[in-house]
Amino acid sequence: MDGQKNKYIVYHIEKGVARLTFNRPEVHNAFHADLINEACEAVRQAKEDPSVRVLVITGAGKSFCAGADLNWMREIIHYSFEQNLEESLKIAEVMHSIYSLPKPVVAMVNGAAIGGGTGFVAACDIAVAAEEAVFSLSEVKIGLVPAAISPYVIRKIGERNAREYFLTGKRIPALQAREIGLVNTVVSREELEQSVEDIVRRLLSSGPEAIAKCKELIQRVPGMDWEEVKDFTARMIAGLRISEEGQEGMAAFLKKRKPSWIKDSGEK
Repeated sequence: MDGQKNKYIVYHIEKGVARLTFNRPEVHNAFHADLINEACEAVRQAKEDPSVRVLVITGAGKSFCAGADLNWMREIIHYSFEQNLEESLKIAEVMHSIYSLPKPVVAMVNGAAIGGGTGFVAACDIAVAAEEAVFSLSEVKIGLVPAAISPYVIRKIGERNAREYFLTGKRIPALQAREIGLVNTVVSREELEQSVEDIVRRLLSSGPEAIAKCKELIQRVPGMDWEEVKDFTARMIAGLRISEEGQEGMAAFLKKRKPSWIKDSGEK
């Protein structure tokens, strides 16, 4: 077991699973520059740490993340364009670092995820939400737009839904969030931890390199033409078949045994 506590997040590793917890429950885990910096560093550590197989992101207390901190907004309203650009690039960077992490990222949405909080959910691979969780892309209500998070939200909910929720800023209940593709599963608060544990166990039973390549496929294939995609995908599977992990996985399957990467996942 390994643990590390920062000022605004908690980053903890146990049995191959890293957990990043937004830790400002007194303000519903609203983010500011320091929290963003700490989160970005935690995701970097998860990427570089070979012991980490899965990253879970959640919030302390009753909320997941209430978006931008009000006191921070009182500061940035006086910032120059250059200062605002610098702050905005930090948010864009942490979102992209989550989205592009070559390891699976699961959002455990324990409560409200507003504005940028919805962006954090959208950047994750899989999201499980408590029934009382609520989402919102409410930036237009204060004359702003969900710019830095838009690439991830649009990919999750599609253009039709993005037009509705970006333009109206209306709240999205958990069940509606599931219907539009923002989250995968909605459960009771009592079932939330177990539901996430079940997903994590399944992820740990899969080949780490194969998962990383799956994420690469999802990110790159939609932007390729047919000739490019045929070559890219053929080369990927050919490389995996002769890789150490691919050889081990196929051998384990043929010999009806567990592959070497399965330790304590509990998956049959």
